Amino acid sequence: MSELRHEWKHEINYMDMLIIRSRMRAITTPDAHAVDGKYFIRSLYFDTLSDKALREKIDGVDNRKKFRIRYYNNDLSFIRLEKKSKWNNLGTKEMVRLSTMQAQAIADGNIDWMVNHPDPLIHELYVEMKETGLRAKTIVDYTREPFVFPAGNVRVTLDYDIRTGLCSTDFLNPDTPTVPIVDNPIILEVKWDHFLPDIIRDAVHLENRRAAAFSKYAACRAYD
Repeated sequence: MSELRHEWKHEINYMDMLIIRSRMRAITTPDAHAVDGKYFIRSLYFDTLSDKALREKIDGVDNRKKFRIRYYNNDLSFIRLEKKSKWNNLGTKEMVRLSTMQAQAIADGNIDWMVNHPDPLIHELYVEMKETGLRAKTIVDYTREPFVFPAGNVRVTLDYDIRTGLCSTDFLNPDTPTVPIVDNPIILEVKWDHFLPDIIRDAVHLENRRAAAFSKYAACRAYD
């Protein structure tokens, strides 16, 4: 399991984003994978027939997990299965590469090939899909501007243009239609390991803004 990390989330407005972007450009390093300072993320989220992951998020359950498949900038040569877990406001993420065929098979619910797969995360997803009815639920798209700071292994991101694929799971198709979520929010995320340097803490501080839970997945399920 990867190391547990701290995480803050703030829902901010456009002027806030301009302020944070300016501050981050002055003190941080751009993410090496960003193109012109940003990249596009598409995720396919999974949930049970009773929407366990969605209900736990809405109810504020401390210990929870969710599965998703993700790729960046419409590049299908690098697709990952990810499991994101939360324990008392600390988070961790496990991941493994998937081929396009494997990703499509999982999205379609064709999982027999997973039963003896050597990777533990793929096998864990198989067990969840067999025992809890976990299935692909919705596409979540957004644009991310990432900034990194080495001390504390800090990562600051600005996420916006969040869009939902409604009930579509055709996530490998770049032409799959998506629509903006309600209110078109902008999300500031700050993640770090053991400590958050004061220079970052001061730079992300905004008057009248407090850390608050926000789930892109939950927001994109609001149309169900």
